[in-house]
Amino acid sequence: MLALRLVRGTHPLVQLRRLAVAAAAAGVGFLLLCALGYAVGHPDRSAASGVRLLWCVLPLAATAQFAVAVARTDPSTRPRQGLDAVGLGPARLTALAAASTAVACTLGSAVALLFYLHLRGDITGLPFDGAAAELLAADQPMPVPAALTLLAILPVVAATAAGLSLRPRTTTATPPRPSTQPSGLPWGVSLLAVGLALETYAGRDGGGGVLAGWILTAAGLAMAGPGLTHACGRLLQLVRPGAVRLLAGRVLMTEARRIGRPLGVVCAVGSGAVAALALGTGFGPLAGLGAALVVGCTSATLLTAALESRQSRARTTEALLRIGAPPTALRSAALLRAGVLLAVFVPLTWTVGELAAVPLRG
Repeated sequence: MLALRLVRGTHPLVQLRRLAVAAAAAGVGFLLLCALGYAVGHPDRSAASGVRLLWCVLPLAATAQFAVAVARTDPSTRPRQGLDAVGLGPARLTALAAASTAVACTLGSAVALLFYLHLRGDITGLPFDGAAAELLAADQPMPVPAALTLLAILPVVAATAAGLSLRPRTTTATPPRPSTQPSGLPWGVSLLAVGLALETYAGRDGGGGVLAGWILTAAGLAMAGPGLTHACGRLLQLVRPGAVRLLAGRVLMTEARRIGRPLGVVCAVGSGAVAALALGTGFGPLAGLGAALVVGCTSATLLTAALESRQSRARTTEALLRIGAPPTALRSAALLRAGVLLAVFVPLTWTVGELAAVPLRG
């Protein structure tokens, strides 16, 4: 009962983030059900059905990442004084975060199922009932076990990822140095090169080869993001830096792991958009929904990570203000951080997108 009150008594913005997760889960569930409907209606096109299902992995992964980011910034799942006495220690709070994530994703999946059945015409009495009956193979019975299995994937994946991300960690005698260089940059560059090579090999055949290459490219950019962010922090502190540059650089180095990975994912999504625009690729309604989910969830994840980073620096910011640091210096440091990240990641996004589009041009 106390756990339920902790969830219900949170700030409206926290509840809005949970509703955003549920809405994204509804979009992913609808895409999965549409892929299932295509497979049911076209049993002779198993390869095309498999490719459609594979493309659903991208919005599913983006939504799961967003759900984990929301769980990490949820104030009801943070350890607080007095909660251990009532049985809500770190392990129970982690379980609460995982359960809250599962509930939000399950709610979205349920909405997706109802909307899908409504468009098929299985649920009548509402506007637009049966509007997409032909597209969703309403003349064929829907395989209920397969539909429920597909709808359960996102809640299970998101809840598991949230639990692993927030699991209690044993403290060591020597605390880590957060400004150390992240080690994923060489591996990220290698994955990026392999992904671009695979896309080149796949060429105009498209399908799974291009998808696999883009996934490797996205994984490489996500892995390289913390290292690039750390390098941006070092860059700001070169050649006799002042107080503002020192502060901006140290924050970037300290928060490189926290904001670098979602920043790399946004870079990967942006490069995909650049490639699609360069090729003049058109989007149907379902492809447009998937693209909107990927862009929206990755952008929201980056903003949520930035909020988490700001919350982690709250005490440091208060201490700087208490000793007389001008607020304008803190704002200038924030603008400087944003400027150097844009100066590095925007050209990188454009370059990767153009390289990815070269082998696909006619």
